[in-house]
Amino acid sequence: MSSLSSMFGCGVVMAPPQALGIGKRSDGGLTIVCSSRPQKKAIAHHMKTRPRKTQPWDINRKPTVYDPMPPLPPDWTLVIPADASSASAAPPPPSA
Repeated sequence: MSSLSSMFGCGVVMAPPQALGIGKRSDGGLTIVCSSRPQKKAIAHHMKTRPRKTQPWDINRKPTVYDPMPPLPPDWTLVIPADASSASAAPPPPSA
């Protein structure tokens, strides 16, 4: 096995293995990991793999136009009985 200095043709200074955290468990020091296939993190991955519109009919498509929504029913409906003297002033609230 050849040395690094003979491979590069010049002197190479290397840190001792203990300084790099090699051979022992590092207690929070910087550990350099050389990955040949690094993975993208969350948003970068989703941006890279998101579906893209490639067909002209899909690119030029306009948003769907829906009919307007009907008006919402009122929350409270006042019911007046035929005999107003026998009923209370306000109906009890509906139980939820």
